Amino acid sequence: MAKPALPKSAYWSDDEMLECVAVLPEVANTVTFTFRAPSGAFFDFDTGQFLTLELPVPGGPLYRTYTISSSPSRPRSISVTVKAQAGSIGTRWMLDHLTPGTRIRAMGPAGGFTYLNHPAEKYLFISAGSGITPMMSMTTFMYDLGTEPDIVFINCAKRPSEIIFRARLEQMATRARGIDLKWVVEEPDPLSPWTGYQGQFNQLMLGIMAPDYLEREVFCCGPEPFMVAVREALQGLGFDMEHYHQESFTAPAAEAETEGDELEDVYPEADAQAEITFALSGKTARVPETETILAATRGVGLNIPSGCTFGVCGTCKVRKTAGEVHMVHNGGISEEDIEEGYILACCSHPIGAVTIDV
Repeated sequence: MAKPALPKSAYWSDDEMLECVAVLPEVANTVTFTFRAPSGAFFDFDTGQFLTLELPVPGGPLYRTYTISSSPSRPRSISVTVKAQAGSIGTRWMLDHLTPGTRIRAMGPAGGFTYLNHPAEKYLFISAGSGITPMMSMTTFMYDLGTEPDIVFINCAKRPSEIIFRARLEQMATRARGIDLKWVVEEPDPLSPWTGYQGQFNQLMLGIMAPDYLEREVFCCGPEPFMVAVREALQGLGFDMEHYHQESFTAPAAEAETEGDELEDVYPEADAQAEITFALSGKTARVPETETILAATRGVGLNIPSGCTFGVCGTCKVRKTAGEVHMVHNGGISEEDIEEGYILACCSHPIGAVTIDV
């Protein structure tokens, strides 16, 4: 079902700052931040997409990418749910300093990890930890459509008290028979009996939880080792991996996609020099061809927003107006953007003379 049509001028664009309007603690070190557009604009995005936030941490802005946890069926606000890991800087700043009334810059929405690109009768959502966020967005959207979905929803956490969105998902499941929730924990909470699944997610659990898994479109999100284990479990059971989709903001183990402006046999050479002209600022950099565009930009005092730094989030997309680059990305840029001259600065190496709109 298509989202309701609204006048184009009613939609938020990332030229406008977001205003934080609500801060909701979820589980330990995990908070949902809800934003609205000060202009009152609606948010137009697909389930499973992400935002890149510009966080004003000490020492300069920091760019971090977060999956949208709210649903496009509720377009007057947009939410991200973030979990602070040990040593995190950006997420910890959000938990400590981001309060209602604070305005921050954001870029996006972006990303193609959405069930809308893969229509099916049945879905299997498998997640671990904060990887539950895109699954929450997709499930809420299906629930809000009012029709009966068919979702087996598996989430893995260390303890029951660390299952994000548990109460809200269980509330939806009491009103939609097609939402089948399965929780897997490594260990119970102290002094709190746990009668559900316990241990590491495996093939045996999968067969019990979703006996018809071969008929389902699978979406997976979580730490890379977890997703590797899920892929191997499905492959070992003969699953058609054409129907498997995953999202991650850590460097993927699989080979990245290579683009060389249709010259895939052109590679950067360690002893070759490149000249990069930054057309909008009038600056020039001479660097080895093994240097990335992003690093060269910072070397001359310019700033291109960046997030993941390995070609997933798309934050550092810029237009190349002349010359050749060797770009190895991990899905953060579309073929259409590449055809229009865009590159990802974090994973593009200049070949000879290159001109960038920066």
